[in-house]
Amino acid sequence: MKFHIITLGCPKNVVDSEMMAQLLRQEGHTLVEEREEADLLILNTCAFIEAARQEAYEMLEELAANKKHSQKLIAAGCLPQRYEGEVLRRIPGVDAIIGTRSWPEITSLVRDLERQHENIDYVRQKGNLVASVRRHAVTGGTAYLKIADGCDAPCAFCAIPLIKGPQRSKPEADILGEARELVAEGVREIILIAQDTTAYGRDRDDGSTLPSLLRSITKEVAQLDWLRILYAYPQHVSEELIRTMAELNPVCHYLDIPLQHGHPDVLRRMHRSPDMDGIYDMVASLREAMPDIALRSTFIVGYPGETEEEFETLLDVMEDLAFDHVGIFAYCPEEGTLAARLPDRVSRQAIAERYERAMLLQQEISLARNQEQVGRSLPILIDGAGDGISVGRSYRHAPEIDGMVLLPGEFPNGDFVEAEIVQAREYDLIGEALT
Repeated sequence: MKFHIITLGCPKNVVDSEMMAQLLRQEGHTLVEEREEADLLILNTCAFIEAARQEAYEMLEELAANKKHSQKLIAAGCLPQRYEGEVLRRIPGVDAIIGTRSWPEITSLVRDLERQHENIDYVRQKGNLVASVRRHAVTGGTAYLKIADGCDAPCAFCAIPLIKGPQRSKPEADILGEARELVAEGVREIILIAQDTTAYGRDRDDGSTLPSLLRSITKEVAQLDWLRILYAYPQHVSEELIRTMAELNPVCHYLDIPLQHGHPDVLRRMHRSPDMDGIYDMVASLREAMPDIALRSTFIVGYPGETEEEFETLLDVMEDLAFDHVGIFAYCPEEGTLAARLPDRVSRQAIAERYERAMLLQQEISLARNQEQVGRSLPILIDGAGDGISVGRSYRHAPEIDGMVLLPGEFPNGDFVEAEIVQAREYDLIGEALT
């Protein structure tokens, strides 16, 4: 059977799609690039926020309306995990559904579809893992490697624990095996991902931690050029992690630390730690240990009860901490979360106005941080080229969420090019190749 996978959402979904594709290929099925050529269409969905759910439903409706009579359509991932009945009811053209914790069952589901079982309500809740299957996704010279799934954090606004369940860390031996395989395939950068990478190992009884995992990867896979960490919970960024990042050469001096807000009262309503003094100390420790570190964060504006004073405090925190990269999100209530039941909703007009103010402030901060890079010589990992221009990233940029480095000339995808930064923009850098 020929199959085609479309992936919506974050890099963690990209990894899950690659895992399903790997299993299907092992069963003799063929991955095709064009949906028209496929016998089977799989849409791996995101349902983290309302906009993501709407995108998923629209894509499912479009696929269902335009699929050929012989084609089958599977809705996979977060949307059917949480809204299985609604998906089948709303989109009759969906032939089967499979949830986030059940990707190993994709082959048996496809076998049932091949036997022409239609409209199967097929959400697996076992959560079993298949150790022999790769759990990473490769794009050019970069690969995402998922080290855990699920989340134990009590954030009042987040539906991830409802969708993904509790934290489940992978055995270190499995991660090391995947890392060795990736480097053997030519991968130059491995990005460790989970809902909370800094919680890695806390659900295991073998002493696993993120710092110990970093040490093991850099020891066992010495040829790796870059090792990047995404999604670090701020209160879990320990002195040991900071020291380990500073000591290990392949580990990028880059950390994504979602703070979500800067006012203690808002953080309390979010069920997150209100210890902003600890946040300031943590950021100072990171910059003292790694003066060239690039830091990313995310903030939510318009959370229930957010006053103008609380929002102004957030702006002050953004100015004080001066993160290199920031994502701003307008709050929207998620069904089943504690925050969705909170009173004192902020008006849409106020949320939009605060979003704009925060974005404009961060543009100024990002430009200033980028201007500090002018004159530096940096290795650039090439992600693509065309029309005489190459697009790449320095250690300061994670793919798809941060800016990029533009270089005159066309260089091979996946190669490193040493370049001098000659110009800075709000989000991107301009460089000139030195080799």
